[in-house]
Amino acid sequence: MNHKPTSNRELRIRRHARVRATIKGTAERPRLAVFRSNRFVSAQLIDDVAGKTLAASHGREFKGPQSVQAKEVGSAMAKKAKALGIAAAVFDRGGYRYGGQVKALADAAREGGLAF
Repeated sequence: MNHKPTSNRELRIRRHARVRATIKGTAERPRLAVFRSNRFVSAQLIDDVAGKTLAASHGREFKGPQSVQAKEVGSAMAKKAKALGIAAAVFDRGGYRYGGQVKALADAAREGGLAF
């Protein structure tokens, strides 16, 4: 028996599931997954074929407001990807709207040399 989703979190999880049905990360082109909480923003480079996280960065490592955290996390992910020899990734916004923190993280990762 399906129930109508009530919370914003539940709606986001449904949106994320729809996106994840089509997006898959590989070792050569991993998935750059974004997660936002009320206080922090974090990102991971994930190889879905092997089921492994290749690199991760969290907003607690950086001081400042969330938009600043997002930029720092994005540039840190680009550096970590470069260190692993990864030039391209698939961007997974995690069911969030592409704007604000998500956009800041993506732009910073692109500026750092990560293509998606």
